Amino acid sequence: MCGIVGIINPEASQMIERSTDMVSHRGPDDKGIYTFENLAFGHRRLAIMDLSPLGHQPMTSKDGRYTILFNGEIYNHLELRKEILPDFEFKGTSDTETILYAYIKIGEHLFPKLNGIFALAIFDNHSKELIIVRDQFGIKPLYFYHKEGNFYFASELKSLLGLNIDKSIDHNAFSHYLYFLYSPGEQTPFLHVKKMKPGHVIRFNIENPSAYIYQQFYDIPFEGKYTDKSQDELVKEVDAHLTKALERQLLSDVPVGFFLSGGLDSSAMVALARKLYPDKKINTYTIDTGGGFDGFEDDLKYAKIVAKHLNVELDILKTEIDVVKDFDKMIWHLDEPQADAAPLNVLAICERAREKGDVVLLGGTAGDDLFSGYRRHQALNYEGLFRSVPGIGWKMANSLLNVFPAQNSFIRRSKKLIADAHLEADERIAKYFGWINHIEIIELFNDDLKESIRKEAPHQLLMRTLQDIPQEKNELNKMLYLEMKYFLTDHNLNYTDKMSMAHGVEVRVPFLDLDLVNFSTTIPPQFKMKGNETKYILKKTMEKYLPKEVIYRKKTGFGAPVRKWITKDLSKMIEERLSEDSLGQWGIFDYKKVHKLIEKNKSGQIDASYTIWALLAIQSWLNQFCK
Repeated sequence: MCGIVGIINPEASQMIERSTDMVSHRGPDDKGIYTFENLAFGHRRLAIMDLSPLGHQPMTSKDGRYTILFNGEIYNHLELRKEILPDFEFKGTSDTETILYAYIKIGEHLFPKLNGIFALAIFDNHSKELIIVRDQFGIKPLYFYHKEGNFYFASELKSLLGLNIDKSIDHNAFSHYLYFLYSPGEQTPFLHVKKMKPGHVIRFNIENPSAYIYQQFYDIPFEGKYTDKSQDELVKEVDAHLTKALERQLLSDVPVGFFLSGGLDSSAMVALARKLYPDKKINTYTIDTGGGFDGFEDDLKYAKIVAKHLNVELDILKTEIDVVKDFDKMIWHLDEPQADAAPLNVLAICERAREKGDVVLLGGTAGDDLFSGYRRHQALNYEGLFRSVPGIGWKMANSLLNVFPAQNSFIRRSKKLIADAHLEADERIAKYFGWINHIEIIELFNDDLKESIRKEAPHQLLMRTLQDIPQEKNELNKMLYLEMKYFLTDHNLNYTDKMSMAHGVEVRVPFLDLDLVNFSTTIPPQFKMKGNETKYILKKTMEKYLPKEVIYRKKTGFGAPVRKWITKDLSKMIEERLSEDSLGQWGIFDYKKVHKLIEKNKSGQIDASYTIWALLAIQSWLNQFCK
């Protein structure tokens, strides 16, 4: 796990040091630089596998021809050594060395075989060809910039700030951060900086980077083809796949710990670790959020139940998060103005784990996305009703709901559900991911920007994406496809990586084992959600490992009291940063409309807490990345 930077520019050798130092937090153990003509690689190493100097990067082949720059972990690299290079004499035990020589042997055929988390570049100094690759699910971040013959890429956006990049703002991106709370796909707030797509390669000659080729090597295989195995058979297969995934990802030369929120997914990982290692000490971490607020249940009591049941160590982080003090730090590490408080929890836990010596943490991220765990998945149960009730009926229901206070979580979700009930199914599925009506977003922008913001509603991107799986007809699986393509990659995985690497901690995601993901798409949808019971087959699988009160508890999130923070803790920040002068400095948002939104939220007429949080995040990002 590391930080990487690549520069193609005539002055690359003079530019690489500073850009590499910008991600020093990602790799406190070692630093490496490689230069060749107009190319420079920079690497900061967090040593996880092969702690010796043999794992130093950038790594060059024995003949001096190929050089690799790698961030991540390949969990099946020992298997690949046997499969691809059975007679090759490796110097060390690092997965970096495996990738380098396997690529030399079989080329791009290697990338679909890699089971892990990775962002990498390989350079051939004979042909002068550079190839850049990002893992199948976008677990490891990778940004790139291309303009006027210059090509830059890096693990984090901040590495590009010291380079001669065009910092023109993409205002449409801000509409996405307001609508989704993140920006799905390639888009970033910088017009000329893109996120590399998961499961893709970029290839070009360094003498002509403008002619780069951008190709996909993997897509999540939702094909509408399901196994005919019985429930009991599926339970055995899910168990086997999960166990194998965890076993692979426990491979490490440094201490390993676990997140333990008390939810099913993180509890499942700890339970399977206990199965694999019955007598081993297992460290787990959780945070006392205070629970019981804003629709969130108290997670801590369930984490304690699991820890006692499995006989594992539970470190409870009791510190109160100082959202005012940590807000800007969170946005700086996120690289993007994501609007969510969960990153603060991850940041705090990873700091504690690093202090205690656990450099690797495993968690339950993606369990909801593979097996269906969100409230919007349950909303699909109303599809038959949506199709049968005439539009006038939904208008009446919406009018009735407007009588009730917007802060009530049930009323809030019901309003959202009913507002889009009249739409076609695919559009409803796409709009489940939105937080605020697109028309309301447009009104927040200054008049001279409204026309460009109005061109396309944010959810249209998701609707187009559904065209990539025309054979998949099931609505739940369509939603899960969008979860994994965007919400998981651009939201959950982004903040998990950035917050953990801020403290030099590697987070692994066993649910995103390549074999497990591919298998999950073949599970019949009725086993993922049975009636209103989400993650049905996963719950049945875990019955022999965990107490039922944990398995069948009410779904909650890794929450924080955002609505309380907006009305109380952050009130001064809101007053200052969303003032007429502060907003006017950037000329993006209409102060009067923003002020009206704040006042209506304060009075309880609407619930705009996350929209206000998003506006604060955008202002923080502008102040830190654009000045």
